Amino acid sequence: MFIKGDYMKKFEVLYCPIGVPTFHLESAQREFDASISLIKAIEPNAIVPDEMILSINLLKSYLEDKSPDLVIIQNVTFANAAYATEIFKRLNTQYLLWTLREPVIDGGRLRLNSLTGAFSAGNAFQHLSDGNLLYMYGSPNEDKIQGTLKKMIHAAKVKYDMKNMNLLMIGHTPQGFGFGRALDLEMSKHFGVNLLSVESRELTQLAKQRNEEEIQKTAEIAEQRMVGLDKVIPKSKVDFVKLYDVYKKYIDENNVKAIASRCWPDFFTEYGTPVCAVLGMLNDDNIAAACEADAYGALSMYVGNQFSNIPTYLGDPVSIDESENTITFWHCGSGACSLARRDTGALTGVHPNRKIGPTMEFGLRPSEHATIFRIGRKPNGEFRFFILEGEILDKPKQFSGTSVVVQVKKEVNDLISNMVKDGWEPHFVVVYGDIKEELEILATILQCEICKY
Repeated sequence: MFIKGDYMKKFEVLYCPIGVPTFHLESAQREFDASISLIKAIEPNAIVPDEMILSINLLKSYLEDKSPDLVIIQNVTFANAAYATEIFKRLNTQYLLWTLREPVIDGGRLRLNSLTGAFSAGNAFQHLSDGNLLYMYGSPNEDKIQGTLKKMIHAAKVKYDMKNMNLLMIGHTPQGFGFGRALDLEMSKHFGVNLLSVESRELTQLAKQRNEEEIQKTAEIAEQRMVGLDKVIPKSKVDFVKLYDVYKKYIDENNVKAIASRCWPDFFTEYGTPVCAVLGMLNDDNIAAACEADAYGALSMYVGNQFSNIPTYLGDPVSIDESENTITFWHCGSGACSLARRDTGALTGVHPNRKIGPTMEFGLRPSEHATIFRIGRKPNGEFRFFILEGEILDKPKQFSGTSVVVQVKKEVNDLISNMVKDGWEPHFVVVYGDIKEELEILATILQCEICKY
C-alpha cells in the first residue's frame, strides 16, 4: 500500500531576467517589475530575484541550490550566450524563453534588444539541451502574453503532477484491445507516471466481503447522483455500491489519480454486476477512469481533466452524420453523472448487451467549445497527441449507454477517413472546453508529435 506524506517537492517556477547594464535600464526595470507582477499573479510561489540579473556572477549566485520545474528566461536586455549557457549547464529542467517587445521605435536608441539576446539563448539551447524550448514574444501588459504564460505554466504544472501520480491498471485489456496496454517503464520514461497494477478479481473479492452497513455512506452518494438507481434489482444495486466502495478505498489508499479498469467479460461472468457505473462515479470524484483497461485512454482523460477542471468522457467513434458534420462518441454506460443532460439527469439502466445493471444511460450535455483528444502510441514506440476542436450539440441519447454528438469544423467524412488511415486508437476523450493550446504546449514539453485535425 502507498503511504501518504509530505515528501514531494512543491512545483517551482524560477524567473531569470538576464541582461547587461549598457542598455536603457529604466525601460528594462519597468518590464522587470511588470513581469514579476504577472508571474506572481499566475504562480504566487514563483521564485523571483530582487533585481535584474546583469552579470554572470549574479546569475551564478542566483542559480545556486535551485531545482525548479520550469525556468522562465527573459532577456530584459540583450545578453550574450554565456548567460543562457550558465543556466542550461546548471539546471536540467523545462525552459521558457521570453522575449520582450522593444518598447519604443523612434529612430533613436535601441532600448532593450531583447530579441537578439533570444537568438543567442536559443542557439545555446540547441547545442546544450535535448529537450524542447517553449517560446513567447511580447510585453507583460499584453493580453496574449498573459494568456500564453498562464497556459505554459499550467502545462508545466501538469507535467510535474504526472511525474508524481499513480495510474492504476485493474486487470488486463481484452483480446484485440492491445492498443490500451502500457509498460511501466515506458509510461515512466515518457510521462513520468508510476504505473500500478492489481487483478480485477482481488477487488471483486474484497467487494463480496463488504456488508451493507459498511457501504451506507457510499450508497447515499450514489443515490444522490444517479437517477433511477432505486429501480435497479436490489442485489445488483448493492453489489454495485460494494464495488464502488472498494474501488474508492483502494484508489485513496494508493494515491491513485487515474485508473484503467477491465470491464467485460469478468464483471458480468465472475462478479455479476458491471463496473460501468463505478467508473462514471469515479470520474465525478475527479479520478480519471477508463474502461477496457485502456491505460493511455486513462492518461488522456487525466490530462484533459487537469486543463478543463471538468470530468472528461472516453468514447468510441460509432457514427457520423454528414448533413450535420458530426461524430457520435459512445460507450456502454460509464459517463460521469455531472456530464448528463440537465433535462434527464444521470439516468440509470442496464448494459445493452448483457442486460445487467446498473449502467449510466444518458446523452451528454451540450457545450459550445469542446476538444477531442488522445495520447496515441505509434508503431515505433513514439507518442503523439490527437487534437481536434468541436462543439457538443444539444442531442438526446443516441444509443443504449452514454453518448455525445460533436460537430466538427472540417468535412467529417474526410476527417474520419484520415483518422482511420492514420491508425488512431478507437478510444477518444471528449473534453469540455477549448484546451487545444494547452495540449500543444504539453506535447512540446513531453516531446510528443502534435497531430491537429
